[in-house]
Amino acid sequence: MRNVILLHGVGDSPDSFWLPYIRAALQKRGYDVWSPQLPDHMNPNLAVQLPFVLQNGVFTSETIIIAHSAGCPLTLAVLENISVKIKQAILVAGFFKPIGQLEFVKAITKEYYDWKKIKNNVEQFIAINSDNDPWGCTDEQGRVMASQIGGTLIVPYGEGHMGSNTHNQPYTDFLLLLKLIE
Repeated sequence: MRNVILLHGVGDSPDSFWLPYIRAALQKRGYDVWSPQLPDHMNPNLAVQLPFVLQNGVFTSETIIIAHSAGCPLTLAVLENISVKIKQAILVAGFFKPIGQLEFVKAITKEYYDWKKIKNNVEQFIAINSDNDPWGCTDEQGRVMASQIGGTLIVPYGEGHMGSNTHNQPYTDFLLLLKLIE
């Protein structure tokens, strides 16, 4: 079963930014796409969101996870807790350690990640982090994740958070993502 799991960021929904565009394009390609409204999306908490995704998501060798912002540390936690090697994980404007003074970040990130287990549970890992993300989800965060997991870092210069209401970045499509998925 070819399936994609789309995970949104804090305060967002499955209809935010480029998520509907990607969902529709991948469904046309024959993928089964699960793009849930994450619980406690205004105050994301790994203790709530991780069990939700693990219980409701389908994980096979053909699964692709695409996450944005706060959906990214959630994806890392998912990869630590599944027992199958998925096909691909693409993290957009992702982070793994606290950024700035945002209070929710402490509840969605972990002090320690089992990078070896994460690496063993994903065939291909791609981080897409801009050099000027206003929240601090910059290419530095992406570089560390990609080096720990053995993945690829793509740095689209000057692209900010690649979807943000606060910073007036509508980002309604995302052609690069479609190119990265076979």
